Amino acid sequence: MNNIYQQIENSAHFRELVERRQRFAFMLSIIMLIIYVGFILLIAFAPHWLGTPLHEGTNVTRGIPIGIGVIVISFVLTGVYVWRANGEFDRLTKAVLSEVKAS
Repeated sequence: MNNIYQQIENSAHFRELVERRQRFAFMLSIIMLIIYVGFILLIAFAPHWLGTPLHEGTNVTRGIPIGIGVIVISFVLTGVYVWRANGEFDRLTKAVLSEVKAS
């Protein structure tokens, strides 16, 4: 059993899979972190701007659609990751498995 694990770890396809997946996940994490920290900084340093109503006669402020946007962007980035995982990352996983089974 240990031999199978060693074969997988030594596989060029496996190393490529790990590298691509980590790089992509890191990039998406940085994007989300920048968006979230930006929103928190807006709350901290521009609360009056965020609290300004979108237009006269409404209780909906600028902060509400921006906050909803942060949530929506997190779902979109998750969807992008899943889409890529189901495509490219699954193909690389199958290549690793077929390589190990062939040996």
